[in-house]
Amino acid sequence: MPGGVTVHAAGLSLEGGHGPVYRDVGLDAPAGSLTALAGQAGSGRTSLLLTLAGRMRPTSGVLTVAGQSRPRAIRRVAALGLVDGVNDLERSLTVREHVHERSRGLFWNARNRARAAAALERAGLDLSPDDRTLVRALGREQRVRLGVALALLDGPGLLVLDNVDAGLPGDRRDALWATLEDLAAQGLTVVAACTESPLPRTLRLGGPGLPEPAEPVEPSGPAELPEAVGLLEAAEPLSAVRIPEAAELPEPTGPTAPSAVEDPEHPEDPGDPVRTGTAPDPGDTGARDRDGSGDAPGEEGRR
Repeated sequence: MPGGVTVHAAGLSLEGGHGPVYRDVGLDAPAGSLTALAGQAGSGRTSLLLTLAGRMRPTSGVLTVAGQSRPRAIRRVAALGLVDGVNDLERSLTVREHVHERSRGLFWNARNRARAAAALERAGLDLSPDDRTLVRALGREQRVRLGVALALLDGPGLLVLDNVDAGLPGDRRDALWATLEDLAAQGLTVVAACTESPLPRTLRLGGPGLPEPAEPVEPSGPAELPEAVGLLEAAEPLSAVRIPEAAELPEPTGPTAPSAVEDPEHPEDPGDPVRTGTAPDPGDTGARDRDGSGDAPGEEGRR
């Protein structure tokens, strides 16, 4: 069973197209600890989770997980539990199919079955690795626990998961937190996002993705919005644009030369599949590699 890893973040910020997603976040999670990220929807908690797990690149700040700062290296030790809109379970597949798909190796054997059974037990899910129940038939708590079990199959040092308290009554929320505390007691580092946290180790996010102030601040007046870039003012109104009439266009004096075909531009290699700079919707799983290849049309295609 792999041990937990340390997580250190200082001045961590992510700027989106409409402002900050989260800003100046500081976090120190020792190995084998359970930390909650508490905040309302839109507080930046999901983006922060993905950043801590190496799935999103921050705009600024310092992040190390297990002493590693590169997202690709962080991804080797961090696993995602259920993060809604990012790695949703396939509702038309069974528990067995999800477990088989996530297990290591090409073949399902007794060793893989034993590992899967242990992961399901650690996640507190009373189901067999061969259970043929469809995911759509599972309740919310069971789906969260299945997501934890699938993440444990990767043997991570850091487990992150989102919306721990969503759609659950109080007693079932408590039971789920107890399971996460047990995982931390076994040595795994766990960071879980929620709306309200019962944990003493809680990082609270408030407002539009900004850390919540230590004391409430009374507003002194209406909020001032940043000035617009001025693109609309700089643009010339359509009424001022003079469109030449057909009579003013020169008559062609000879055969029209074929227009030149520019070579397609080759976009630079995007590198690691890590989202940068802007904050995606919660359903956004990160940037995908794009195929920038293409051949310019030949002579026959230009005639």
